[in-house]
Amino acid sequence: MAKRVSLAARNSEILHAIVRSYIATGEPVASGAVSARRRDGLSAASVRNVMADLCEEGYLAQPHTSAGRVPTQKAFQSYVQTLARARVLAEELHRLRTELHQVTTMEARVERSSHMLTEMTQSVGIAAAIPAASQELDQVELLSLPDRRVLMIVVTRDGMVHNRVVALDEPLAAGDLQSIRNYINQNFAGWLLASVHQELKRRLEQESAAYDALLKRLTQLYAKGLLDVGLLPEIHMEGASYLIGLDLHLTQEKLRDLFRTLEEKKRILHLLDRFLEEPNGELAIQVGLADVNPSMRELSLIGISVSMEGGLSAKIAVLGPMRMNYEKAISAVLHMGQAFQSLPA
Repeated sequence: MAKRVSLAARNSEILHAIVRSYIATGEPVASGAVSARRRDGLSAASVRNVMADLCEEGYLAQPHTSAGRVPTQKAFQSYVQTLARARVLAEELHRLRTELHQVTTMEARVERSSHMLTEMTQSVGIAAAIPAASQELDQVELLSLPDRRVLMIVVTRDGMVHNRVVALDEPLAAGDLQSIRNYINQNFAGWLLASVHQELKRRLEQESAAYDALLKRLTQLYAKGLLDVGLLPEIHMEGASYLIGLDLHLTQEKLRDLFRTLEEKKRILHLLDRFLEEPNGELAIQVGLADVNPSMRELSLIGISVSMEGGLSAKIAVLGPMRMNYEKAISAVLHMGQAFQSLPA
């Protein structure tokens, strides 16, 4: 969660009323408007004095001499601390689980999750699946393609699917590919990939392998990188267009820099790793992201990390303007995190 900021009770009430009004309208908030909404009859003059104190303490800013006040990053940090953890609704959780179960691959689930987050929040939805450091083989599939090419599909037990097309020096018949596939699946399903590599290398280096027709054919695929599965995460982001219409006080150059940042998966993963450091299943909120990139100073990130079967971990997040609807975003992230966590690997 954001760093805690201490504030007197009445000043806190007034500050958070200003934040809520600013989130709703995007306009500076006047003392009269705050006074009119209070039930204790506190005068506009008294509210104005409190607002002056809040300005001195760095919670409010005054864009123009005659205008009302707008909350600063410090004010938003104070406000998000008051938001209770959203209640998880069984009906909404069932809806999200049902939609995610309609797709079977982890890549498709990541893409669907980011899409649903964007729909629910009208902000940028981000979902990432990070493979286990020690991946276990589930199965391989080998499909013959024209021009001596083969599609190699490796499925690991954390639910990740890895595809690669390779060109062979010598053609392999469909029957040969099936024999190789069966050999690997029957002998090595459930093994750590590193152990599969070690054992296959040992078998292929044995003198007898030169006389074993199956191993001789397998050698060609092994040399082309069969089972060379990287640990690259699957990341998908959707909804960046929602940032275009916001007044983020950015020059055209800074705006272009922001979108370049959002297009790079490595930088998105760095953003998630840096700010989603709460224990597994605990919500994290970061108000203002200038430490990552100056063009992101008026953006906030709400996210959660969850562990899944097979050692896979996932990060679910919403990126939006500092004056986003935090309650809606928190609810969306919590529901999606639980729905994602319940999926089989």
